Parts: sequence; C-alpha cells; structure tokens
Amino acid sequence: MAHAGEDTGRIDPHSSQLTLRIWHPNCWTLQTTAATDAGLIAHGVYHTGGVTNARCTAYADSRKQINSLIDEIKSSPLTTEIQRVQEYFNLRARGNAAAGNTTEELLVKYESCNSIHDAFIKRGFIPEEEIRVHDGREYWTVIITQDRAEISRRLDEIRSEMNAEITIEGMKSPDTHTQNSSPAVELSERQREVFELAQRRGYYSWPRETSASELADEIDISKTTLLEHLRKAEVKLLGSV
Repeated sequence: MAHAGEDTGRIDPHSSQLTLRIWHPNCWTLQTTAATDAGLIAHGVYHTGGVTNARCTAYADSRKQINSLIDEIKSSPLTTEIQRVQEYFNLRARGNAAAGNTTEELLVKYESCNSIHDAFIKRGFIPEEEIRVHDGREYWTVIITQDRAEISRRLDEIRSEMNAEITIEGMKSPDTHTQNSSPAVELSERQREVFELAQRRGYYSWPRETSASELADEIDISKTTLLEHLRKAEVKLLGSV
C-alpha cells in the first residue's frame, strides 16, 4: 500500500509492452472474421459460471458486410447468444474512421473454455488496449512486468496449453530508448535459414502468404520444430533492439 508522499509513478525495470498476433482453435471471433470482410474490437470480456460475455464493436466498410459478420456469429456453433445493441454507449466507437465506415455494438455469449483470455491474464499479461480481430487473427497489446526470458517461457506455456500460434510483432521496455547500440544477433544457421525462408515466403506479411505447415513441409521438418526455430529467432532479434 502506498503511503502519503510516496512516489508510485516509478516504472518496473522489467516491465514490457508487447504487441501480439494470435491464432487459436475453436474461436468464434477468428472464424467469423476470416469468413467475412469485417472486423471486431473487443472492449470487455467477462466470465461467469463457465460462460463468457464479450462486448464488441463490429466494423466494416458497409452495412452489408456488418450484417454478413453478424449472420456468421449467429450461425457459429461456438456462440450461444448474440444481441445487437441499438444505442451507442461507446461514443468513441461510433463513426470512428479507424474502425471502419460502419459500426455496430454487439453483446456475444460463448463458452469460457474456448477463450484464450484467462490463459494470458493468469500469467500476468494485462491488456493495455482493446483487442482487435480481423482476417482470422487477434491483435493484443499487453503489459507484463517480467524479464524477456520469463516472458518467452510464459508465452510458450500458453502456446502449449491452448494449441495457439502467438507471434511477437513488437516489444518495448523502459530502457529501449536509452540503448545506443545493438549487439550482434547470433542466430544459429538453422534459425537463420527458417527465419529468412519465412520472410521470403511472406509468413510475416499481412495477409499472410504462407502457413507454418507449408514452410515446415518445404524444408522437411515438423510444424512444431519450425515454430520453435521462429520463436527463438524472434526472441534474439527482439533482444537486440
């Protein structure tokens, strides 16, 4: 507990902000946005008795695309109820050019066992921004007060527990701006080979031009091994920033 006059504004030296791209199975948001030309912004996710309630904004360039997304959500076997909110309580979402030309607020219920949210929260990853979902991928910005090795270990736990694909797209720490030079990045030959192949084939492009399975088949290794090489390369490259 803070005492009067105590400085509570200090930043933990191990705090980091991560930007993550996520895929995991049995997720209605990923399946429905992959099937339509619309996206979702998740403002809040609440768990009660095995049921999750999500408050979302659907966005697209046209009303037809919004309706198509809502139809997909309604017909999904992974959702139990959807309500269209006619009044806009979140005024920032309404008419937000970044969200799209057309928006609609939704309340969606689904089984908590299919949510990846708690897997992050219980490991100390705290969402700093609203979760954005489009083209079959979730985009999270999170804060965590752990060093890089522990962050990597916890992400691997989530990958294993949820059968998830998690890509670190960016990482910032309090001392990032004070670093004047970057140490040489020492990737193993295999890590470099896999990482450079992924770059050439458009694995890091958006939309993604190839899959982890296709890359693994091309160089005759398992998908698990390929993803391990990529994760290790990403950790080393991020550590040199």
